[in-house]
This record gives sequence, C-alpha cells and structure tokens, in this order.
Amino acid sequence: MQRMGFVLGLKPEKVEDYVRLHAAVWPDVLTMISACNIKNYSIYLKRPENLLFSTFEYHGADYEADMAKMAADPRTQEWWAVCIPCQEPLATRKEGEWWASMDEVFHHD
Repeated sequence: MQRMGFVLGLKPEKVEDYVRLHAAVWPDVLTMISACNIKNYSIYLKRPENLLFSTFEYHGADYEADMAKMAADPRTQEWWAVCIPCQEPLATRKEGEWWASMDEVFHHD
C-alpha cells in the first residue's frame, strides 16, 4: 500500500459548486475509483485560500496503468468535465500534473 497526497487550487467563484458536486459524487465515479485500487480517499478544503488537499491509499501494483484506466473511463471523463472548470492548478506543479503531488514527510499509525 502506498499513501498519496496532492494539492490543487479552486477558483474562488467555483468553491460552492465544487463542494456541492462532491456532496453527491456520481456512483459510477466511486465504482471506478475503487476499481483502480484506491481506498480511504478524502478531499479537504482549506478556506479562504481555496486549496484542496486529497489523500488516499493506493493498493494496486501498477499506479500508472490504474490511472490510465480511470482516465479512459467515459463516465469519469464526464465527471472531470464538470469538476475541472472549478479547479485552478498550482503554477509550481510538475509537468504533466493537474493535482500537484506532495511528499510524505511524516506518518504515524
């Protein structure tokens, strides 16, 4: 199992839309998340900075393949199409990233 952490900005005028969307995530999207070996997934919002922090556990053997599977799913693509306009990626993210990856510097069970 690998713990993952990511950060992303939200456009100020879209914060309430994003919160509303995530209060009722589409069941097909949740099924795909699970099918891609992701468990214990949470997204937190820090206001007033409007930063999202996501964390999850990856329980698979090929993260890139599972993320490609998710990205190829038509229903997930529809979900992203309504979420992406709310988002504002960080200027400092790595090339190819939307959500900026974070390094784990501490963990305690």
